[in-house]
Amino acid sequence: MLRGFGDLEAEIMDRLWSWGRPATVREVVDDLRGQRPVAYTTVNTVADILHTKGWLRREKVGRAWVYQPTCTRESYTAQLMHQALETTSDRAGALLHFVDRISGDEATALLAALEEVKARDDAR
Repeated sequence: MLRGFGDLEAEIMDRLWSWGRPATVREVVDDLRGQRPVAYTTVNTVADILHTKGWLRREKVGRAWVYQPTCTRESYTAQLMHQALETTSDRAGALLHFVDRISGDEATALLAALEEVKARDDAR
């Protein structure tokens, strides 16, 4: 079962997604400390947990692990949306409520995505 990230997990993932490159725990800690105090060991433990959960891949560079997300922010968000839809027996109703609350720009993006999926299905 997919669940949302905890606060520190989300902060770590947000930085790694935003940076778009692998990073060490030290880099994450240094950036987080610009916002609030945080211990290196705490961030290291949470990064290891995210790796164990499959959200981060890591590679040893010298003596440090370098972490990188295993999926994009958009892919993660889509997984959360699918999970939310699975909680109801009335998916059409849930989608209607969702669409009723999106902006015009989001509706345009949704229509474009639906057209892309339809064109891909028609090509099969």
